[in-house]
Amino acid sequence: MRVVFDANVVVAGVCWQGEGWLCLLKMARRQVFAYGTEFTLAETRETTVRVIREQAPAHNATARLAWYLDRVRRVDPAPLGKQRSRDAHDDPYLAAALAAHAAVVVTYDRDLLVLEKPFGVRILRPADFLRLV
Repeated sequence: MRVVFDANVVVAGVCWQGEGWLCLLKMARRQVFAYGTEFTLAETRETTVRVIREQAPAHNATARLAWYLDRVRRVDPAPLGKQRSRDAHDDPYLAAALAAHAAVVVTYDRDLLVLEKPFGVRILRPADFLRLV
């Protein structure tokens, strides 16, 4: 299954061992294939590095981030036309999902979650995604 992980899910997976980490584990086991654009991956990198500095996890979170960034598949964003999300910063994740022909965007972001299924792409919280996979 093709998926797009929002930066907040990657941060959770890199820094802690909860649902976000289980999502990345699905990727490691090749049960899902994650996609992103240069923009979404830059945001993910910047946000995760900032949280790693602030939270100082006991494990090697930097290595987890490097692993993710090395394995995520890159696509050029698909055009969306007008703004789709209440927060324009979320539209790049939709553009990545469309370009990758992804089935799901996994996020904790309420502005994306309220969209439910734009362009036929399901927007799910990590717990719902884990039940689906």
